[in-house]
Amino acid sequence: MDYEKIFLQITDEINTAGNPGQVASYIPELSRVDANRFGIHLTTLKGRSYCYGDANEKFSIQSIAKVLALTLAFNLEDNKLWERVGVEPSGTSFNSLLQLEYEKGIPRNPLINAGALVICDVLVSRLKNPRQELIDFIRDLAGDQSIDYCPRVARSEKITGYKNAALINLIKSYGNIHNDIDTVFNLYCDLCSIEMTCQELSQAFLFLAAGGINPLNNKRVISVSKSKRTNAIMQLCGFYDEAGEFSFEVGLPGKSGVGGGIVALLPGQYSIAVWSPRLNAKGNSYRGMKVLELFTTKTEASIF
Repeated sequence: MDYEKIFLQITDEINTAGNPGQVASYIPELSRVDANRFGIHLTTLKGRSYCYGDANEKFSIQSIAKVLALTLAFNLEDNKLWERVGVEPSGTSFNSLLQLEYEKGIPRNPLINAGALVICDVLVSRLKNPRQELIDFIRDLAGDQSIDYCPRVARSEKITGYKNAALINLIKSYGNIHNDIDTVFNLYCDLCSIEMTCQELSQAFLFLAAGGINPLNNKRVISVSKSKRTNAIMQLCGFYDEAGEFSFEVGLPGKSGVGGGIVALLPGQYSIAVWSPRLNAKGNSYRGMKVLELFTTKTEASIF
């Protein structure tokens, strides 16, 4: 299939619709990003790559990184992990305190902020050097040693993250954070600050399209069973309270981030990453959502 031709067709269509939405200004560093950046990269399991636009420019992947942290924690904890975090769609804002209190400190799923804080607590407990081992894990997935945290974004997350600080304290009050709050919170901010390109993102998520094996090096990352369950969590929870809309319109497991990135995959075939910083009212990339909706329509391929 000529994916690059399809990218051109999609771009022509969305250009006529404009580029509404706003960048994530509540994180000061993200507000400085050029709102008109736009990139797409698709990598197939056979090693072929197709790209468009700013696909090789690094950007803050934000919550997309939560899937990779989840993968590492799932490997370490196995099914014990689900005693501390659920697998249900949130149906509320990604940083809801009300839902967390109602459920007595057990986050609804690992991809909302509260859930990712618990995942970071697991990594702090289980790894000797969680910050280094986490980024090494992600570098290996993408096959690129240049991937790193962005200190400016991490600092920006920390100094404005009042609600996240409230979340971690509330979870701690219920006994579901086992380590020092500052240590866990710092790892969470670092996790959200990771910068990658669309190409690196699409490569990093290939293992979830390949039953848990990284086709870049043929190493098993997670079991087939864990890969299937991680994909299910992305399908149900990857877009906060717009997850149903994404499933309805796109039909692929995926994850968004407030940096404007979205990654999605079709098991057995490919992983695709899109970046456009302007967000819709739900905090997902406006153009990214439209691109993937049009892409699965034109290719007539989804998991359904």
